[in-house]
Amino acid sequence: MSKATNLTEVFSAVLKQGLLLVAIIAVVGGGLGLIFAGVNGLISGLIGAGLALLFSSLTALSVRFGGKLSLGGFFGVVLGGWIVKLVGFVVLIAVLKGAVFIAGPVLFFTLVASILGTLVIDSLIVLKSRITVGTD
Repeated sequence: MSKATNLTEVFSAVLKQGLLLVAIIAVVGGGLGLIFAGVNGLISGLIGAGLALLFSSLTALSVRFGGKLSLGGFFGVVLGGWIVKLVGFVVLIAVLKGAVFIAGPVLFFTLVASILGTLVIDSLIVLKSRITVGTD
């Protein structure tokens, strides 16, 4: 992963790495879910992959829109994105709590993988980016 030097490169890197994460979670989570819990496990693994897609997309969108604002506006948009993710996660769990087509352990582990994966991707991209915030 090369160092991003502007917000467009950060946006692109988050999307590319997020799509890679979604593909890995869909294949590994769905495959293991199918092996250990049947079709319900596959569905649960794919729901976890969908959540990874949602999380990484929200991050990329918040960076994209926040980059057009002042520094305070940027942090406000990013924080708002985190709040949307948290609320969405709680709502999703509440909706899926009693669903008969869900394999609980598979969904749990794919959700943990998607959350940790997006955190790692976001952190690494931001830490490796070299974006100037001041002028000469």
